[in-house]
Amino acid sequence: MSKEQIFDWIYDDPVEMRIDKFLAEECEQWSRTQIQNWIKEGRVTVNGRPVKANYKLSENDYVVLRVPPPRELSIEPEQMDLDIVYEDEDVLVVNKPRGLVVHPAPGHYSGTLVNGLLAHCQNLSGINGILRPGIVHRIDKDTSGLLMVAKNDRAHLSLAKQLSEHRVIRKYVALVHGQVGHNSGTINAPIGRNPHNRQQMAVVSGGKPAVTHFQVIKRFNRYTLIECQLETGRTHQIRVHLKYIGHPLAGDPVYGPAKTLPIKGQALHAKVLGFEHPATGRQMIFDSPLPEDMEEIIKTLE
Repeated sequence: MSKEQIFDWIYDDPVEMRIDKFLAEECEQWSRTQIQNWIKEGRVTVNGRPVKANYKLSENDYVVLRVPPPRELSIEPEQMDLDIVYEDEDVLVVNKPRGLVVHPAPGHYSGTLVNGLLAHCQNLSGINGILRPGIVHRIDKDTSGLLMVAKNDRAHLSLAKQLSEHRVIRKYVALVHGQVGHNSGTINAPIGRNPHNRQQMAVVSGGKPAVTHFQVIKRFNRYTLIECQLETGRTHQIRVHLKYIGHPLAGDPVYGPAKTLPIKGQALHAKVLGFEHPATGRQMIFDSPLPEDMEEIIKTLE
């Protein structure tokens, strides 16, 4: 049976800091909200006494966090109208609509793509654990487009290796603010947690290497339609890189002006996906149409 985990620190900074902020920075695997819940439950003590989330640490304070054992999970299948582009006994390619979360996470165990996949087919790889069966890579909730799903562990290992070796073709279509000056280019800038906002990613020195290639498809008055090809796959990579070069995604609620166009979420679509079939070795390439709202916006801009 799993036991609770105990973590402790001596706070060695002369500058005071809120306890929840300190723990969120020290424990990136858990959200600040999760940490605040544990503080409310009395699982965080400073110098042996429970504290509130707004408690300010002083130098030499002794902090203890007791993380409860993970509860047993079962992800329930849910009937869902999935857009399956391709399927065989090893892999499945699905066209995910904008607004659909890819896999369950603590506190959010239903209504995800994984719930729908489990209703569609019982056999999915188990390498990524109970919360992410079959999921080799993911796209953000408010990004639409193609995802490959592994139906067994052998397929999963093959697809994951192709991803790590940058052999998977992933091309996105994005509508960005402003007129992009160059017809094509490469953004090579490391990505890590935003030091000023731990809920966001940013280009930071010491971040993980991140490379995005882009090509202009069409320029409009105040927007540009571009194609982005991922070489690496960091969290929010395209969104962060485009903000970094001064052309944030239209509709991006986190990294750009959110409500400039009638679209819910960022105007970003994973259009092309290509990989080597894990069993046959055959190169497979899939292409998906832009979602209707992006098509309508492009027609309006034209």
